[in-house]
Amino acid sequence: MESFMIRDLPYEERPRERLLLEGAHYLSNAELLAILLRTGSKGQSALAIAQKLLRQSEGLKFLNEMTVEELMSIQGIGESKAIQILASIELGKRISKASHIKQDSILSPEDCVSFLAADMKHLTQEHFIVLFLDTKNYIIGRKTIFIGSLNKAIVHPREVFKEAIKRSSASVICAHNHPSGDATPSQQDIQLTHRLYEAGELIGIRLLDHLIIGDNQFTSLKEKGYL
Repeated sequence: MESFMIRDLPYEERPRERLLLEGAHYLSNAELLAILLRTGSKGQSALAIAQKLLRQSEGLKFLNEMTVEELMSIQGIGESKAIQILASIELGKRISKASHIKQDSILSPEDCVSFLAADMKHLTQEHFIVLFLDTKNYIIGRKTIFIGSLNKAIVHPREVFKEAIKRSSASVICAHNHPSGDATPSQQDIQLTHRLYEAGELIGIRLLDHLIIGDNQFTSLKEKGYL
């Protein structure tokens, strides 16, 4: 059976035409994915395949984590379509990172979270990331210091400040995610913050903040009074 083409469908199921006439922001997630897929297969429209994909990934929640092989396990998605989807996701993350911070420096916890959240909020393990800043709070570097288990991350101040010294940083901002989605700091998070702050004061590289990133929420330990 020939592949279904978008032009063979009724207007309300033709997302490309709707995008041109109405704008991309009026389209559903399934319609946007159908545009990436371009064609359907074996009696399925691109829109039907997109809807199936979103059901499997629980909307957009886990789409970010799917591999080429997982995408290809869905009927109608071959290697080429899987690659297009993953490339589009990565491009979206990079655009988000570039556009959220219009300043060249970190001016608030929100700026920092906007810079990091697209990469961190869907991770299934804890990632401890450090941003290295100059005297004007310009970001001069970024490094993942530790990747831990689902509920525990062990970070030594030595690793953080070794990298900061290497980059001649004036200050650092640390951040890690809570895969549970709850951004409430644990006692371990608070103790680590104190250790990092004290180590930074000793060597003259300030810890400006320690952020915990959850699911559409974050906690600044500085704002909570732990710094």
